[in-house]
Amino acid sequence: MSDPATSASASLLQLPDLSRLTTRHSLVLLGGGLLVLLILLAVAAPLVAADPANMDPLRRLQPPSVEAWFGRDDLGRDVFARTVFGARISLVVGLLSAAGAATSGLLIGVLAGYNRTFDNLVMRIMDALMSIPPMLLAIALISLTGSGIGILIVAITIPQMPSVTRLVRSIVLSVRERPYVEAALCGGARTPKVLWRHILPSAIAPLMVQSANVCASAILIEAGLSFLGAGVPPEIPSWGNMIASSRLYLGIAPLTIFGPGIFLACTVLAANLLGDGLRDLFDPRTKRSRQ
Repeated sequence: MSDPATSASASLLQLPDLSRLTTRHSLVLLGGGLLVLLILLAVAAPLVAADPANMDPLRRLQPPSVEAWFGRDDLGRDVFARTVFGARISLVVGLLSAAGAATSGLLIGVLAGYNRTFDNLVMRIMDALMSIPPMLLAIALISLTGSGIGILIVAITIPQMPSVTRLVRSIVLSVRERPYVEAALCGGARTPKVLWRHILPSAIAPLMVQSANVCASAILIEAGLSFLGAGVPPEIPSWGNMIASSRLYLGIAPLTIFGPGIFLACTVLAANLLGDGLRDLFDPRTKRSRQ
């Protein structure tokens, strides 16, 4: 006979079959497919686009052509090439920030929800971080530590961490009171085993949903920081600094700003759609209503 506690925990990790996923959870396919397409485009950027640093001042602000699909910017650079290469920065920052916030938030949230002494200290710190706007906190961290991709990722991860921590903590506080967890503790199971087998599985599905939302938020914050000049250096193509440098030429060369803007909007939309789809996918109430 199987252990009821183990069966209850394992059931939370069961994925739906592919047929239900394709017919009833189109948001997951749409958002995930669009995000995968953008990632593949960013990886294959050297194959599908020209050198983004190649300048030709004689052809500055030229309209779209076969050579430059989005036209050329004020320095004669191919806007399409810079947009495609800029996807690398936005996606790397977004994905790594989401991974960092999810990992640190999961660890801190589990410890805070399981240890009441640790909980009081940590949650006051999280409350303090949440009281500061994420963009302002990121700018403050960058101004104190300097610029760079690594610093940018850390500066975006820290403001996103409290929301993940609070989510995981709330789940742990709820799950630790369930009968199968109490049975495991009464049976002599050690704390690491209880956390690993009975509590962590309950947080995986909500954590996946929150990570998709954090990824979308991180991409927007990175674009905002680059727009303000606090993100990546201007010589590195980024959607934020491209929009900032092109806003002065909106009337005569609109695609220089619409190109990176559309890519930014599509990426954030894909991450949000994926998060909404995963929420519907793992929500038991949604499953019952669609059966």
